[in-house]
Amino acid sequence: MKLIIQIPCYNEERTLPQTVKDLPEHIDGIDVIEYMIIDDGSTDNTIEVAKSLGVHHIIKNKNNRGLARTFRKGIDECLKRGADIIVNTDGDNQYAGWDIAKLVVPVLEGKADVVVGDRNTQDIEHFSPLKKLLQKVGSYVVKKVSGVQVPDAVSGFRAYSREAALQLNIISPFSYTIEALIQSGKKHMAVTHVPVETNAKTRESRLFTSIPKFIERQLTTIVRMYTMYQPLRVFVLIGAIITLIGLIPIIRFLIFYLMGDGNGHLQSLILGGVLTVLGIITFLIAILADLINFNRQLIEQTLEKVRRMELQMLDDHQERDNERNTKP
Repeated sequence: MKLIIQIPCYNEERTLPQTVKDLPEHIDGIDVIEYMIIDDGSTDNTIEVAKSLGVHHIIKNKNNRGLARTFRKGIDECLKRGADIIVNTDGDNQYAGWDIAKLVVPVLEGKADVVVGDRNTQDIEHFSPLKKLLQKVGSYVVKKVSGVQVPDAVSGFRAYSREAALQLNIISPFSYTIEALIQSGKKHMAVTHVPVETNAKTRESRLFTSIPKFIERQLTTIVRMYTMYQPLRVFVLIGAIITLIGLIPIIRFLIFYLMGDGNGHLQSLILGGVLTVLGIITFLIAILADLINFNRQLIEQTLEKVRRMELQMLDDHQERDNERNTKP
C-alpha cells in the first residue's frame, strides 16, 4: 500500500520546512510513504527548499496556474507514481501533518473513497465571525447540492483512494474543494470526514482575499457543477418560472377582455405571449441539456478508461525495465 502526500505550493519557502517536518514517516497499514511538491510557478526558493528537505517528487508548473489546476496535476502525477492513497495538504502549514494518519484510516478500512479533514472552524481563533458564518453557510449549501454530509466543505485537507482519484475531473480554475465534493456526491462515492487540528496562522489566505470575490467564485462553482450534473432539473425549473410569470399578464388580459375592456390591454397579451414562448424554449433546452449530460457521462467514462490504460501501460513498462535491470 503506497501513500503519496501532495503539497501544492506557491512561494512557500518559509513555511514548507515545518509542513514537511510534521508529515508522518510511518503509518500502520501503509508500506510506502512519499512526499510530492507541486510548485505553481513560485518566484522564491520553494523548489530549492523542497530539494534540501528530501522531498521525493518535485513537479513544477512553468507559470502560476492556480490552485485547482495545480491540484489536478498533482493527482495525475500521484497516480502515475503508483499511489494507492493520495493525501492533499497545504504548503502554508495550516493543517496538522500528524493527523494524516487519522485521515487515511477510513480509506484503509475500505469504508470511504474520500475523507475530508474537519477543522471545526467555529473553534479557530483567527477566523473572523463573518468567515465562520460563510464556512457554515457554504458547507450547508454544498451538502444540499451534493448530498454529501461534510461539515467543512472547503477544507483542502483530504485523502482520496486510487479509485476516487481516477474518477475526479476538476475543471474549475479557482479552487477544487467544492467541485470535488459535488462530483464525489453525484458519482456516488463514499465520503466521510474526521476531525483534524490546525496550526497557527502563518500568512493571509490567497483564496479568501476579498469576501465578495470569494463568494462570487464559490457560488459560480456550485451553480456550474449542479447544472452540469442536474441540467434537466435546473432548466425545467427556470422554464416553469418564466412560464408562470408569462401567464400572469395573459390572465390579466383575459380578465379585462371578459369585462369588455380588452383593447386597452393588448400589451399584457404580447408580454405574456413572449414570456410563455421563452418558457417553452427553456423546456426544450432542458431536454437538450439532459441529452448533453448523458454524453458527458460517456465522455467521463471514456476518460477514466483511458487513464486506467495509460497507468497500466506505465506499470508494464516499469516492470520490463526492472526485469532488464535485474538480469545478469
